[in-house]
Formats: sequence, structure tokens, C-alpha cells
Amino acid sequence: KWKSHKNGSFSVPSITGEVIPFYEVDVTNESKVNAIFSQHTIEGVIHFAGYKAVGESVEKPLMYYANNLMSTIAVMNACLKHNVKKFVFSSSATVYGDNAVPFKETMTLLPTTNPYGETKAMCERILTDTAKANPQLEVTLLRYFNPIGAHKSGLIGERPNGIPNNLMPYITQVASGEREYLQVFGNDYDTPDGTGVRDYIHVVDLAEGHVAAMKHSKPGAHAYNLGTGKGTSVLELVQTFERVNNIKVPYKIVDRRPGDLAECYADAKKAYEQLNWKTKYDVVQMCEDAWRYETAKQSVLISE
Repeated sequence: KWKSHKNGSFSVPSITGEVIPFYEVDVTNESKVNAIFSQHTIEGVIHFAGYKAVGESVEKPLMYYANNLMSTIAVMNACLKHNVKKFVFSSSATVYGDNAVPFKETMTLLPTTNPYGETKAMCERILTDTAKANPQLEVTLLRYFNPIGAHKSGLIGERPNGIPNNLMPYITQVASGEREYLQVFGNDYDTPDGTGVRDYIHVVDLAEGHVAAMKHSKPGAHAYNLGTGKGTSVLELVQTFERVNNIKVPYKIVDRRPGDLAECYADAKKAYEQLNWKTKYDVVQMCEDAWRYETAKQSVLISE
């Protein structure tokens, strides 16, 4: 539930001018999901509801398998029951396993390196098989790379409960003084500075990728990478954040995190050619927008 920092109203209507119905429902509950479908004429579904932290999935694999697989099955069952043809799935670059970079959709998927990635690979197989059995379905599998940043308004961004599992909210919380220092998981990878390299994509570019997927979907199941096609190391991201926002981010090198790869970045040509989509924002904009949201968030927390 995101709220506007300015007046307490919900942020999406503040930005779009549209009031969107919201249901707080566990999407593994098929009866409740079906009840929602029964109340609306739905053209397409974008399914992002899933647990998504690599480290947590290693510690709690059963929780990840139960939630991520059953939610996908429940939502797809509702689509079939209510004749909803368009289905866009939030997948992940982790399905590629330890392939050579850049990752391409034509690659054979190697074994995943963590349970989170395995849930995404399994969901892709479930949805692909379902599309084969139901020729009317148009399934789009969007393989996310590393979304960061926030909406430029400062109204919508990442606000995790507890210790962040993702890098950018950890950076912003350290920069704001909420946390003492950033933990950098490993500096002995085979990368230019020893830290992990990822393809960071602005969350607004990612959102526009979903709009493009809905517009250009076609029968069958089709996978697309959503990334910039450029890798940035953890320390490069930290240094960029410090430079563009003129603030220090203290960090400490700690042990590698189980399940992490050295490098992960996209070949995004297919999405451009078939979905007419490509990224517009660079890492500088991602860092600026993330910090704008964090500073607005902190002002609200102080006022509260």
C-alpha cells in the first residue's frame, strides 16, 4: 500500500489521475482470485506476486516453492476459467543459471543457482505447457534483470520491511543514516573490481516493458529479457550514487552470499525488435530517483 508523501492519498491516483480497484488477497487462494475475476471484465493479467530474495530463498526454499508456484497456478486457472487470453509473467534472469553473459533468450537454460531462480524456471515451464494446451493463450515471460530507482515524483519507491534484501534500498538507507554501513557480498569475483556485476534497469523502464508486452503479445509462450544490456558492478553503483547525490555510503566487504553469480546482464535485442521496447534511463537517473524517494520517505517518517 503506497501513500503519497504530500497528502496521504494513494500514490497511483496522484500520478495517473485514475482510481484503480485494489483487493488485498492472497493469490494462492483460488476461490478468492476467482471472485475478483468474476467482478470485472479482464483483458489481460500481469502476474508479479511472488517472493523474490535470492538469499532468503536459500534459507526458506519451501516457502518460495509453495508461494511462487501456487500463486502462478491459481492466477492462470482463473484466466482459463474466465477466458482471459493475455498473461504477462514476472520472470527473472536467474533462470539462465551460470550461462555466459550476455544472456540471450535462445540459450539453453542451465541449472539455476538458488531456489528463487528455480521457482521462476518452473513457472516458465508451467506456463509454456499451459499455452501449448490452450492455443488461445498469449503468454509473455519477462525475464527481469535488476530493477532499481523510483518514480520521478518521489511518491513511489522501495520501502522494504526490515533489512533490505536488495542493493539500492540498502544504499539509500545507509545514505540517510538509517543504517550504519552497506554490506558488499564478496570482492573476489572474476570481475573488474571483484564485486558482482548486474544489469540495473530503471523501474519505470521495467513498467513500460509490461505495457509493451500487453500491446504486442501473441499466441503461444514467448520470453523476453528486460535489461539495459550493460553490466554495472556493486562498487560502481555505490560510487555513482555517491557522486550524483553528493553523499557518502560507508560499506564493508563481507563473505559472498549463497546463490549469487559473478556476472548477470542482458542481450535485450529481442524485446526491441518484437516489443518495440528499450530502456530510456541510465544508472545516474536510477540513483537520483532512488534518493529523491528516500529523502521524501524520511520526511514523512519524521512528520509521523
